[in-house]
Amino acid sequence: MAIRSWMFVPGACYKKGQLPAMPLSDDEMEVLKLCDGKQDITPNEVITGLLEKGIIEECDFGNSPSEWSGYRAYPHRHFPKMNIMLTGKCNYNCLHCFNAADNAPLMTEIGYSDAISIIDQAADCGIVGITITGGEPMLHPHFMDIVRHIHEKNMFVEELNTNGYFITKEVLEKLRSFGCMPLMKISFDGIGFHDWMRNRPGAQEHTLGAIKTCIDCGFEVMVQMQVNKRNEDVLYESAKLLNEMGVQKLRMIRTTEVPRWHEAAGDACIPIEDYYDYMPRLAKKLADHISSLPKDKQHLKKLIIWQLLTVYLSEGSYIIYPVKYGKGECQDTYPTCHGNRGMVGVTSAGDVVPCLQMSGTLMERGDFLGNLYDTPLSELLAEGPYLDMITKNLYQLKELSAKCRDCRFFSYCGGGCRALAYLYGSDSNKYWGEDPLKCRFFNEGYYERTVEAMGDMTNLRPLGDEL
Repeated sequence: MAIRSWMFVPGACYKKGQLPAMPLSDDEMEVLKLCDGKQDITPNEVITGLLEKGIIEECDFGNSPSEWSGYRAYPHRHFPKMNIMLTGKCNYNCLHCFNAADNAPLMTEIGYSDAISIIDQAADCGIVGITITGGEPMLHPHFMDIVRHIHEKNMFVEELNTNGYFITKEVLEKLRSFGCMPLMKISFDGIGFHDWMRNRPGAQEHTLGAIKTCIDCGFEVMVQMQVNKRNEDVLYESAKLLNEMGVQKLRMIRTTEVPRWHEAAGDACIPIEDYYDYMPRLAKKLADHISSLPKDKQHLKKLIIWQLLTVYLSEGSYIIYPVKYGKGECQDTYPTCHGNRGMVGVTSAGDVVPCLQMSGTLMERGDFLGNLYDTPLSELLAEGPYLDMITKNLYQLKELSAKCRDCRFFSYCGGGCRALAYLYGSDSNKYWGEDPLKCRFFNEGYYERTVEAMGDMTNLRPLGDEL
């Protein structure tokens, strides 16, 4: 266990390799500060509670906590995770890539020494979980050295986003030797369409091979699949194939209107109203198929449909994503985006961003929030435009957006997605405007249509009866 405190978080502890942190009371913190292996501590209720939680254990005199486990206090805000884009370079040339300010991929790359510096800074700020992405992160010439360093700093790689091209058994065994067993998030865009979307002959064969290799080697896999007019007819069969292969999680993402995709595929984006209508029916069809299989054949457990649904396929239940909060759960003190508030995004140019999906749009609009080559991470997490953006709460959002403030659905949607508000919203503040996709979802009856499409499955977060 590692004992920590941050600005506004007076006490918490991490178990190595796990998230989230466990909150601690003032009394527990006072006791833990005494647990140095050099003094006897009289048993009491607090000691008993800490022993039961597995936070402390009896030890011989002189058995002091490690440097990592010992108490550390940080003068800045608490962030448990970092999502780092090691490189903008990629061996594919994907038609829909968001990692672009125009129609060219970002070709910047974090140099090895800079990557080590960023990881060290993250460790020194109390960050624990790291997501690695790109471009294609495994294309970075020092990829393995960087992963090793992350684990040497008592952090862990939680997720690896990859196209799968460089995955082999030998690579996975090397990762395992560092104690690195991340969720492997591999892109696959459907049977017969993957080569086209990735703009690379043979991509489908490589990707399906990589997925199988990961599963055979004991790595959990989440497949990320684009959804558009071109491939919508193969989504169901593709999902069935992934289940047969042993994939545990599938995320389907509506291909969005970035400049590169519009130029490459014209009007291939599915209109949002068609997406809202079609995807719940697809989800129900897949859930019915999975639940009809013998238990040992039900590999695909979780289907995540971007900005719409999370479906627990074999359990017969779902959550409608636009409903962030159940009745009475929303509080004005909550952050506008829990994901942005908990994870620092770092681009391959060293810029900090709320989420990497916004990186190309931020660049295109010239919105700069800070750069790790110019300013230490600890300072960016203490004050400045980046912190101002991601720490605003729902009360402040209502103050900035009259449309959100006056909306009867606000206590359920929490203003929707900030990235989509930034991309599509009409408000002059952009990031602080409404998310028009969620406005349409609620105001045009798509919530009710989604519930109807999901049939007898259990809605785990329904709207209140008053609506």
